[in-house]
Amino acid sequence: MMFAIKRKIVFTMLALLGTCVQGIAQMTADYQVVPLPMNIHTDTTHAFALQQGMGIAYDKSLPEMKQNAEFLRQWVKELTGIDLLLTPGNKKAAIQLRLDASTAGQQEEAYNISVGKRGIVVRATQAVGIFRAIQTLRKSLPVQPSPLTSYPSTLKPTPSPSRGEGLGVGSQLSTLFPFTEIADSPRFSYRGVHLDCARHFFSVDVIKRYLDLLALHGCNQFHWHLTDDQGWRFEVKALPQLATKGCLRQQTVIGRNTGIYDGQPYGGYYTQDDCREIVRYAAERYINVIPEIDLPGHMQAALHVYPHLGCTGGPYPVWQVWGVSDDVLCAGNPEVHTFLKTVYGELCDVFPSKLIHIGGDECPKSRWKQCEKCQAKARELGLKNDGRHSIENQLQTYINRQMEQFLTERGRTLIGWDETLEGGLTEAATVMSWRGVGGGIEAARQHHHVIMTPTDYCYIDYYQLKNTWNQPLAIGGYVPVSKVYSFEPLVPEKLTEEERHYILGAQVNLWTEYVAAPEHLFYMLLPRLDAISEVQWCRQQKDFEYFKKRLPRMMRLYDRLGISYCHSIE
Repeated sequence: MMFAIKRKIVFTMLALLGTCVQGIAQMTADYQVVPLPMNIHTDTTHAFALQQGMGIAYDKSLPEMKQNAEFLRQWVKELTGIDLLLTPGNKKAAIQLRLDASTAGQQEEAYNISVGKRGIVVRATQAVGIFRAIQTLRKSLPVQPSPLTSYPSTLKPTPSPSRGEGLGVGSQLSTLFPFTEIADSPRFSYRGVHLDCARHFFSVDVIKRYLDLLALHGCNQFHWHLTDDQGWRFEVKALPQLATKGCLRQQTVIGRNTGIYDGQPYGGYYTQDDCREIVRYAAERYINVIPEIDLPGHMQAALHVYPHLGCTGGPYPVWQVWGVSDDVLCAGNPEVHTFLKTVYGELCDVFPSKLIHIGGDECPKSRWKQCEKCQAKARELGLKNDGRHSIENQLQTYINRQMEQFLTERGRTLIGWDETLEGGLTEAATVMSWRGVGGGIEAARQHHHVIMTPTDYCYIDYYQLKNTWNQPLAIGGYVPVSKVYSFEPLVPEKLTEEERHYILGAQVNLWTEYVAAPEHLFYMLLPRLDAISEVQWCRQQKDFEYFKKRLPRMMRLYDRLGISYCHSIE
């Protein structure tokens, strides 16, 4: 089996992270990273010595390539202390970052890494492939050098070129890169991670750290949940009070709706400039930001500011408890559509994402059943209970289709949770299947694109250890690392080969009712992010036991970066 053969290439000597040769402190790189590259062929007997003052070459006419070279320089110095030089166009530099037209036809994120006696050569068709390769090199770097008394004689460092070749050595620092050939590309085009900033607000700096971790793990989609019953976090310039008033709840329930409150006002929102900065920062790391403003439910924070948009007229306080409010946007009020087009119009102005998330989940219909405006709209539309879809579910589909038409006019594609299926799926929508994989299976059979994110495998607001008493409070449930790792998004036993082509990828979701601090946030994310990254990236058969052997290396990196994580693995 290919994966097992590659696994045996891991050499015990590559775990020897430190030694000393001719007065130079030596450390050794290890390519067995997370997610694991598709093909790795390593020569165990030779290595290239990367040393202080060596160069990184790139095409200086391309800003993206300069940026990638700067990232590589930063990360090498951060982990090894080696300070490399940016030497654009230098054909003799130790590290060559090359866009190679001969690899045309490959996936845009595919890359090759070749390490030999002349140095390290990274090739890709597009700059994003170079970035993915650089992340692999970054993770292969030794994190904690351990001094040894002797040098492993079977691993011979290649002498470094002289200064005259542009590769001079000016320090006692050195990292050995065993000779290798790596060819890699991702399995899925969509590799997402979600974050709820509506229940609890996280600063721009925290979100940037979150994005850094997504990039480290090869993820390319950040699904940003911006509004809910408990808070509105997106600035709408045409409706300024929506954020300034809608972001603020007067107090928050303590624990799981105990009836006891903290008595502390809680708020915070993102200006449009904040959002643009997040989009810019993510784009530098080849991550697309998908904004979500949920409709027609999860809207009580908006109704607090504009009570006339609800069925009862309010009042509607920004919700202080967890769960789902019965108060939703009125389906029969024409002003609701004006409101939504204003909000989503500005959302599209700020976020360039092709996909715009409308939510569409957990929308109680009890108010609609009693609302004369809603029932009048149903009669106007000629809606009848057809035995499969209720009148109220069809009303939600009516709203969805209004928004889909609006987004289509903006050149965007609607994406929603799998409840968008309940009243008849809108024509071009993408479905995010969270209530198991059933919604995704049905959508794929109807030839709609699907993101698989079922609660049983992908909800990382659940506990990750059986011993819940020694963990921070979570919403409940149990989704350990092993469960995430075992997920198979294509559901081969349920879908034909043709239908499986509609599955774009997978995503983990981090809701934050019980996650208020950054330390808790990253604890819930890691190392389950490592597990989903292999689900999203790796084509070969997965091996959980081998995955666990590679995790300590990632954990040492998290320690170096000062990021909290769960130290136990189940």
